[in-house]
Amino acid sequence: MERIRLSGIMGELSAEFLGTMVLILFGCGVVAQVVAGGALTEPPGGLGNHDSIAWAWGLGVTLGVYVAGRLSGAHLNPAVTLSLAAFKGFPWKKVAPYVLAQLVGAFAAALIVRWNYAEALAKADPGHTTKTQIVFSTLPANGNPALPVTEWGALRDQIIGTAILILLIFAVTDLLNTPPAANLGPFVVGLIVVAIGMAWGTNAGYAINPARDLGPRLASFLTGYGGAWRDQYGNFYYWVPIVGPLVGGLIGAFIYQALISRFLPGAEPEPEGSIPIPSEK
Repeated sequence: MERIRLSGIMGELSAEFLGTMVLILFGCGVVAQVVAGGALTEPPGGLGNHDSIAWAWGLGVTLGVYVAGRLSGAHLNPAVTLSLAAFKGFPWKKVAPYVLAQLVGAFAAALIVRWNYAEALAKADPGHTTKTQIVFSTLPANGNPALPVTEWGALRDQIIGTAILILLIFAVTDLLNTPPAANLGPFVVGLIVVAIGMAWGTNAGYAINPARDLGPRLASFLTGYGGAWRDQYGNFYYWVPIVGPLVGGLIGAFIYQALISRFLPGAEPEPEGSIPIPSEK
């Protein structure tokens, strides 16, 4: 019995690791293509734009959820894991292992992106400054000093953006509400991320996921980005995309539970801590 339980949790953590890795491979990969590769084209920026970044991040989420959904519920985000533990009965003893698996998956993916785009990043930004730091981690106003967004403005942005994300994830995965038919749940969750990227991307780069930011930030720091923990103004910034999403996720989950979930007919306990995949009903 103990072996079965160990096998179960290892499978869940493996799924969280690989699902988050897939997410970051596409997310950081597209930003590297646009920021580093685009800087080397004539005219500059010829390899993509903000829309391609938003779509690739959304598709990365979709594909990551398809990879991990069956085994772990595909949290892929500490804000999701924390919110499920607080409001959906996900076991608290699994929170730290899930978060660690997500962080390691994001870190590993960022190392692959860093390795693959090493030449382009070195050519576009020999000093490894905030110009290309945004390939890996977020900055206020996407590193643009012409837009005076402070870390406090970025914190507000991250709280709001993640609250929207978690509220909508809870809504589209609630089997008592109107979840997507067949196996389209991951696709719809990806579209949510695309929409947030297009509507809430300017102030802080829509990290909305502590693992998505901290894992690649650490990877960039260990591979030449000495200023990875600070923003373009020299302020310590790394904590913003950690604290903001965790707080925002709890707020979004609370809003959904208070204003929608408790009024749904036939409300009953859901499988503990999972994001239901409609095809598994």
